[in-house]
Amino acid sequence: MLKESQIRDINLAPKGEQKLSWVQKFMPILNQIKDKFSAEQPFAGKKVVICLHLEAKTGYLAQVIKAGGAEVTVVASNPLSTQDDVVAALVQNGIRAYAWHGATDAEYHQHLKLALETEPNLIIDDGGDLVSLLHGEYQHLIPAVTGSCEETTTGLIRLRSMEKTGVLKIPVVAVNDAYMKYLFDNRYGTGQSVWDAITNTTNLVVAGKNVVVVGYGWCGKGVALRAKGLGARVIVTEIDPIKANEAILDGFEVLPMQKAAALGDFFITVTGNKAVIRKEHFSVMADGAILANAGHFDVEISKPDLKELAVSVRTVKPNVEEFVLQDGRKLFLLAEGRLVNLASGNGHPVEIMDLSFGIQALSLAYLEKNREQLRPGVIPVPTEIDQGVARLRLEALGRQIDELTPEQKQYLNDWAM
Repeated sequence: MLKESQIRDINLAPKGEQKLSWVQKFMPILNQIKDKFSAEQPFAGKKVVICLHLEAKTGYLAQVIKAGGAEVTVVASNPLSTQDDVVAALVQNGIRAYAWHGATDAEYHQHLKLALETEPNLIIDDGGDLVSLLHGEYQHLIPAVTGSCEETTTGLIRLRSMEKTGVLKIPVVAVNDAYMKYLFDNRYGTGQSVWDAITNTTNLVVAGKNVVVVGYGWCGKGVALRAKGLGARVIVTEIDPIKANEAILDGFEVLPMQKAAALGDFFITVTGNKAVIRKEHFSVMADGAILANAGHFDVEISKPDLKELAVSVRTVKPNVEEFVLQDGRKLFLLAEGRLVNLASGNGHPVEIMDLSFGIQALSLAYLEKNREQLRPGVIPVPTEIDQGVARLRLEALGRQIDELTPEQKQYLNDWAM
């Protein structure tokens, strides 16, 4: 027998309803998809589990999937990004939930288990925790799972490792790799939301400071671009020579982490890897350096090393921990080293997530529609979905673009011309 929702307080629902109403107004793509799903009922009789950061934008995605006929369960992909009022509003509107803000590691994993025990047919995941658990303790549920959609770079790294070793037993749509996802969500969404969170949390000026961006993927590009716009001097650290060259041509300094560590005022990690800032780097940082992570898991800034070096640790204001080192220097870690833009902020702008969640919703419908043809493995977002979301966005903006003439189409397709 399924357990009822496990949430903080159902009485918070009215405040959550206000948040959901606000984001809906600025998500025209999802609004159009909701109308389509309501009419076509692509998920009729299906169980869907959504494992994402549980805030208002995600909440509206869950409502859109429910409008398509699904029985929806939501569970948190990060315990510090859960907004209890939004979760309460979802439960009040017929969506099951297992999540609350500040869940312990044990509670977080128990919530994931409870979500899987609903026996889902379709999954939306963020970071790969749910799909990984499915392939571990809950393998017996795999035959009923049509497939999953993965939101993040970190999740796809894990899933491609599973695929390479022959472990992955379901098809997974690489939503993160869609052009309309990484060109906009990863770059502009991460760029704005990271700095919104850092400046709101610290109330410090960015202009004139040295910002070290660790990793120059699409998220790193966005963080560096916004830091430059705020007046910072930007230093990039990289392991990829091509990305390092790109950063140089974009106008940024490129240094190894050991040299950058001595120069930075703000450090933002966006690599998807572990311990990219560690003991030897903390040892040369300036007094007052700010440490923030914008990668999915809280492993990029080595908290064990930081605690080992510290003679005292205390919370000096919400989402700011002070680590006093033996020589008296103080380093400040934001949001426990978790995803700063969600654990210490409101996440990506609404319009940006409208693009990403439009792809999620349509990719989930694609999985269900093509369930007989798809095979296990990581698969790309179909071009028609990527292009379709782009066109929906242009329509929402009231913008038009050109189309090829028949002569132009022929010219592009005839090698002999």
